[in-house]
Amino acid sequence: MSQYKLTSEIVPSTSWYNNVRSNVSEKEWTYLRNKCYESAGHKCEICGDTGKNQGFNHNVECHETWEYNDETLIQTLTGLISLCPHCHKVKHPGLAQIKGESEIVISQLMKVNEMSRIQAMGYLAEAFDLYHMRSEHEWTLDISFLENTLN
Repeated sequence: MSQYKLTSEIVPSTSWYNNVRSNVSEKEWTYLRNKCYESAGHKCEICGDTGKNQGFNHNVECHETWEYNDETLIQTLTGLISLCPHCHKVKHPGLAQIKGESEIVISQLMKVNEMSRIQAMGYLAEAFDLYHMRSEHEWTLDISFLENTLN
């Protein structure tokens, strides 16, 4: 699934609300987000668009990138990335679905990855299968990536 420029990285349900924001102060999260936005020039690091072009009041949102070791059950923070709101919705298709925004997810996948609707739907089905498999386990969170970033 990593052959695409824009991917869905659905966090297992057993890891919901256990993320960077829940492990740093509000001041530290604001610092991290702003540093992320500035390093990306306030543009999406995947498609180059901005939220203001998409009808939002802000340009980008900070997204946490994770690696999952399915053997050790360790969820490791690998970085922070600036995303336009539409690309960010692709990262969280379950939430987009709850909000009635699935069409934005499908359209953005099709546009950025140059895929057909059928390919986008198939891709999302695979992403949700992986999510369901990973949600059967408790994960250990590793955010040591931030040690150098916050110092």
